[in-house]
Amino acid sequence: MGTTVCKEDLINHGYKKYQAISLIRQAKAIMVQRGCPYYNNKRLGRVPRDVVECILGVSLVSEARVSDGN
Repeated sequence: MGTTVCKEDLINHGYKKYQAISLIRQAKAIMVQRGCPYYNNKRLGRVPRDVVECILGVSLVSEARVSDGN
């Protein structure tokens, strides 16, 4: 997984479709608040992974490693 995530990446991690959409929207709002107007675009669906991890409170990389081992 790269430094950005999209809805499909989150769905592959086990999140439901609307949870993934909500997480992307929240991350975009945070990026706009941080002064990145680029994310104020409804067609944009890819956000920085670290922002999503901050919202969730968990690392998406470690979750991928755990799920690969099962």
